[in-house]
Amino acid sequence: MIYSLRGKLIHSEPNLAVIECGGVGYSCRVTMTTARQLPKLGEEAMLYTCMSVREDAIELFGFADKAELSCFQQLTSVNGVGPKAAISILSELTPERVALAAASGDFKALTRAPGVGPKLAQRIVLELKDKFGKLMTSDTGFGIGGASGPGVVSAAGNAAEAVNALTVLGFSASEASAVVSKLDSSLPVETLVRDALKMLAKKV
Repeated sequence: MIYSLRGKLIHSEPNLAVIECGGVGYSCRVTMTTARQLPKLGEEAMLYTCMSVREDAIELFGFADKAELSCFQQLTSVNGVGPKAAISILSELTPERVALAAASGDFKALTRAPGVGPKLAQRIVLELKDKFGKLMTSDTGFGIGGASGPGVVSAAGNAAEAVNALTVLGFSASEASAVVSKLDSSLPVETLVRDALKMLAKKV
């Protein structure tokens, strides 16, 4: 498995970036969000990657940060969601918006992505909300009426929704709670998620 690539950007176009590493050019399918963050041709670029192996093709997908990679992996774990659909969704919505849509049941937000119809969007929300349900009943202390300890936020309000959104991006409930608890819970959920992602990125 190729975890990441760091090298010279030798070619780019919408949804595609080619990074040369050790004399080999690696072609990566990317989201529009990642494409906008790429440097100029000839400069060094770094992408987190995920490889898709099918009978008729082997493709490498590249992402500007771990949150986008985690969201891509969550989306493609849903039955019927392939890499192409996941890239389409993440080209239209940020990882935090995808997570919030799943957490709140807002499947219509996902249909903004080309090629994603209502049925597929509803399936994504249903399967990702199931993961939230498991967290809400787990023994991590994160749950309705559950015990609260140091660094664990209440299950009520914007803070809890932000923690839910972060878990679908691949972070543990305790890790997400510890970061969100340091923020102002009166802020909008999307702002909490964005600020939490910045804090989590600094820890990497």
